[in-house]
Amino acid sequence: MCGFNIVIKKTNQKMINFLKQIFTWWHKQTVGTFFYTLVNGKLAGNDQYGNKYYFSSQNKRWVIYKNNIEASKIPPEWHSWIHFTSQNPPSKKIKKFLWQKEHKENFTGTNKAYRPDGSLTSNLKINRKKYETWKV
Repeated sequence: MCGFNIVIKKTNQKMINFLKQIFTWWHKQTVGTFFYTLVNGKLAGNDQYGNKYYFSSQNKRWVIYKNNIEASKIPPEWHSWIHFTSQNPPSKKIKKFLWQKEHKENFTGTNKAYRPDGSLTSNLKINRKKYETWKV
């Protein structure tokens, strides 16, 4: 009986995702992009975040995001490919230097956003004195 409930939940989730694709443009891809990818798209590769990159014979390139659409989720190596800076898709064996950090998406407007000490949204408040004008 428990296995049956899991199957129903997965089916419901697939139906919800399908309806989101029809009625919203910010969920993975639109219906038009889905059909264009189905007919013309050739998979170029995936990145570490699960985004899929496609190209067509008409020299178009596009990305299907794993979850919500956010352009800052594209890592630098794929960014150069999708903007035609490099001709070949990046390989899986990219040599990273010790000083290179892992790519992070833009967290502006979220709870993970950078808030320097003393900013109005920071948890750490700085004791500020009232502004004093110059005396001549």
